[in-house]
Amino acid sequence: MGDLVDKAALAARFGKAAESYDQFALLQKDVGRQLLQLIPEQNYSQGLDLGCGSGFFLPDLRKLCGHLTAVDISMGMLAKAKSYALADLHICGDAETLPFMDGSFDLVFSSLAIQWCNDLAQAFAEIKRVLTSQGYGLFATLTKGSLEELNQAWAGVDDQQHVNQFLTKEQINQHLDTAQVCCIQNQVVTHTLFYSNVADILRSLKGIGASQVNGKRNQGLLTRQQLVTLENAYEQYRQPNGLLPITYQVCYGVICR
Repeated sequence: MGDLVDKAALAARFGKAAESYDQFALLQKDVGRQLLQLIPEQNYSQGLDLGCGSGFFLPDLRKLCGHLTAVDISMGMLAKAKSYALADLHICGDAETLPFMDGSFDLVFSSLAIQWCNDLAQAFAEIKRVLTSQGYGLFATLTKGSLEELNQAWAGVDDQQHVNQFLTKEQINQHLDTAQVCCIQNQVVTHTLFYSNVADILRSLKGIGASQVNGKRNQGLLTRQQLVTLENAYEQYRQPNGLLPITYQVCYGVICR
């Protein structure tokens, strides 16, 4: 995935976006709803929302789990999630080092969180470790090809990296194998959102705290000339409906021990 993710910067960025997150998180809502549909039908006594963000899916998970724990790397997001008052515990933690005993949960739900891990195999191993022998772990994560229109448009502006880099499905499968995790369902689905202009696309990414955090980052502010150049480069993607697309490739997986 390129250079290592700065977890402190990641937590700060998501924390700053906590109040605006639900307003801009159109993709996150679509993906989470689809991931919920993949949860096997059974009674769950102990559930974990791993990377709970603002807590948007806590109401759905509360209906499925007798006891629900919410974990996020961002204290700001956890504070927002607490406003739902639906999780029994709210814990600041990292998916690569979960602060739980082995076999603590029979359901782990993680939607669009593990793409920020530096060692995905370790995250998968941790999910497996905290699952009961009859438990299920569900994940959705971005894959290579996400934000490709924006990436290509930026290539027409300069040679800096402006867009996060994501793993291929094959690389994700390799991490699953390394973690010795049994994945009983694994598919990539394309999600496309549409916006009126490039400024709205950039605003939406900033609004969910998902501005670029891995790889070499251009720290300077976007100049007016850069924005104009970016807008012109993006025009090649404008659709017959007059809108600009932004495409995401999302890998959905269901794992068990």
